[in-house]
Amino acid sequence: MESVDSAFKNVDRAPDIPVYAIMVAYSEDPSPVKLNLGIGVYRQDDGKPHILNVVRKAEKLLLDDNSMTKEYLPITGFPQFNQLSAELVFGADSPAIIENRVTTVQCLSGSGSLRIGAEFLAKHHHQHIVYLSQPTYANHPNFFLAAGHALRSYRYYDPTTRGLDFKGLLEDIGEAPLGAIVLFQSCSHNPTGIDPTLEQWEKIRQLIRLKGLLPFFDCAYQGFVSGNLNTDAQSIQMFVADGGECLVAQSYSKIMGIYGERVGALSIVCKTSDIASRVESQLKLVIRPMYSNPPIHGAAIVTTILKDRLMFAEWTAELKAMIDRICKLRQQLYDALCDRGTPGDWRHIVRQVGMYSFGGLNEDQVRFMKKEYHIYMSADGRINMAGLGIKTIPHLANAIHASLTLH
Repeated sequence: MESVDSAFKNVDRAPDIPVYAIMVAYSEDPSPVKLNLGIGVYRQDDGKPHILNVVRKAEKLLLDDNSMTKEYLPITGFPQFNQLSAELVFGADSPAIIENRVTTVQCLSGSGSLRIGAEFLAKHHHQHIVYLSQPTYANHPNFFLAAGHALRSYRYYDPTTRGLDFKGLLEDIGEAPLGAIVLFQSCSHNPTGIDPTLEQWEKIRQLIRLKGLLPFFDCAYQGFVSGNLNTDAQSIQMFVADGGECLVAQSYSKIMGIYGERVGALSIVCKTSDIASRVESQLKLVIRPMYSNPPIHGAAIVTTILKDRLMFAEWTAELKAMIDRICKLRQQLYDALCDRGTPGDWRHIVRQVGMYSFGGLNEDQVRFMKKEYHIYMSADGRINMAGLGIKTIPHLANAIHASLTLH
């Protein structure tokens, strides 16, 4: 190879990021029957991302509002967006909000919120050990490793039952050192689609407080399990009700279908209002050298919807319809597999909740389905149920059946 005089000649080629490699492979596949069940996007029956009617209305209102400008936002973002986001997840009557013990900053979706939270904790928390569920969202480790934290895991998924390993979860968290950070997904666990019950959450809360651990919630799917925003936030609210501290990263990507707008928030619940104020001052110093201040358009969409009673009601109705449709798709896929006599127990498909179904497929079977049926999904077999439609369920069922009987 010819020598190249470049400052970057010793840079190694990094491996492709799996979920985005799947997107590229899918887009380049000319097959008319190809199916994308990889990245978590809610799609219509035609496979295109679904845009909520209320989001279109909000954008039109913003377009016609001559008072809207493109001025820089504050470092912490749009103040009304932050207030409404905190109220959405904690409840408007939350004592933590009323007592000004919550500081909320607008961030770049859930990923940006987690990254800012990880950086803040690296600078200002005495313990740098973070516990993640096994398995967890593929990007979770990156947020904390980039900030210099050490990672450990707690058992979560039981492959035998395709359900929650609650005993293992409690044992592993119970062995965590004082002050360790424990990352939870508040609902619609990615990738497993398995959530603790409220009774189990209460036992987890008691253990966390007994051991002096710091809970950090990834709240990317509020409303995406039950269709009720408050119900899906109860896991977080019980940790706030006891007066203890926690962090919450919110995302509006899934629940408002505004993936590319990158809208999210990080809230930190503190013991006192004075501590919350000091925490916010330090969050500004974390954000400033990263991106200085967040973008305005997506936050304006969310704020327009959240502050208007009628638009809020329209949004929640659309959200509930999306969840009801996913539940029907789960049942239809389960029925289709049963009708084909597909080997194995597929009841986990209807027992699991939220956007994903997990379990029953290994990497070889996923590879077979991609090659023979042009179906694209994560190598671990995670299925984005929201990527399915009535017409594509038979195709997926045929592929799963073939992967287990012919491969």
